[in-house]
Amino acid sequence: MDDMHFDLVVIGFGKGGKTLAAALGRLGKRVAMIEQSAAMYGGTCINIGCVPTKSLVHHAEHPGAGTAPERHRKAVEATRALTAALRGKNFAMLDTIDTVTVITGKATFLDPKTVRVAAGEDVLRVTADTIVINTGAVPTVAAIPGLRESTRLLTSTDLIDLDHLPKRLAILGGGYVGVEFASTYAQFGSAVTVLDSASRIMPREDEDIAEAATGILRGAGVEFVSDAQITGVRDIDNGVEITYELAGETHTLAADEVLAATGRKPATEGLGLDRAGVRTTENGAVEVDEFLRTSQPHIFAIGDVNGGPQFTYISLDDYRIVADQLVGVGKRSTKDRRFVPYTVFMSPALSRVGLTERQAVERGLPVKVQEKAIADIAAMPRSKIVGETRGLMKFVVDRETDLILGATLLSVDSQELINLVTLAMRHDVTATELRDSVYTHPSSTEAFNEVLGTPPVRTA
Repeated sequence: MDDMHFDLVVIGFGKGGKTLAAALGRLGKRVAMIEQSAAMYGGTCINIGCVPTKSLVHHAEHPGAGTAPERHRKAVEATRALTAALRGKNFAMLDTIDTVTVITGKATFLDPKTVRVAAGEDVLRVTADTIVINTGAVPTVAAIPGLRESTRLLTSTDLIDLDHLPKRLAILGGGYVGVEFASTYAQFGSAVTVLDSASRIMPREDEDIAEAATGILRGAGVEFVSDAQITGVRDIDNGVEITYELAGETHTLAADEVLAATGRKPATEGLGLDRAGVRTTENGAVEVDEFLRTSQPHIFAIGDVNGGPQFTYISLDDYRIVADQLVGVGKRSTKDRRFVPYTVFMSPALSRVGLTERQAVERGLPVKVQEKAIADIAAMPRSKIVGETRGLMKFVVDRETDLILGATLLSVDSQELINLVTLAMRHDVTATELRDSVYTHPSSTEAFNEVLGTPPVRTA
């Protein structure tokens, strides 16, 4: 077993880890980037997460010529080419730095400062002054009888690389992942059915938002079965059969494939964290403090593996915190984060930041709600130009301070608009200031002029 020593070892090629490795490598630090698969250079986002899924969304929204299966196949091929190119660029980003070594193999802690890396019969032992765990998260599969044994079971990773278009796709789970795939594959031409144990999709959103999103998805052909208790899954000729209970009655649904969209869990299996003395939470995430240090002060955990919000941009901010600890002033922490937005890439996209109306009311805040359907916003001609007038904009505003408490944008360009709203909230820009700002025309942003100028639909 060969031995090597580094200033920094990063386990996992994700956004935060690769950015940290590059930054410290450029400073002359000896860095090892350990990634278990060459197919994952660059991390989850570019290979099996954000980039490929949003590429498929784009192709579904802008279909070319050909039959539905042909359009889907072309979309998958284009997506594979895109991710392969990005994977190569990510590898080169580190490989071209003299002091950075990319090691491909499975990492396991032997002790708090020693990691064993195995690739087949080749074994390497590396030690480091600082170690960063950046292994991300993996899809979970619910403990439903027969589900894991089904040959028709797909995770999100499987579905985005599927060569054929499922004629009938069953999706288990009405959360954000389930909604995004339902929207995409319905547009490709699949007959999509979402089965969910909850009474409605996206339970963290306000009811009016979830209702509007449901209406849009139904208009695209998605069917929903809510309050469904799935009791079993079994393979049948040319497909799969799902059995579920609804209102005391037993029902079955036949499909070609079934997507498990029931969440993701931190990827810590096989890391040997117990040998490193690294504690984990009840949910299996690596336990960290506000500076992302684990129970071992020289070991950090960044990205999805530490149990924080599972977003690439949070992983990037994690990098900033750890870099500040290692080569900065050591003050930046997770407590500095104010108002983190997110987007669900259904069509049109749903983006939110801050409090929902329900949350604001439950906190006893003096609330006014300003809301308007996109089709009714005269000051937003862009939506009509691009032919996407579905959805709505909703702002939750403090009646006393005029500060924006939260916003939900279900609209064209919402993934861009939400960043401006977030910046306004972080810097205490009032709703009136956002309303009266001068925006380019025709743009989606100028909708703020009208929505924030309308009388409140509700107050509390």
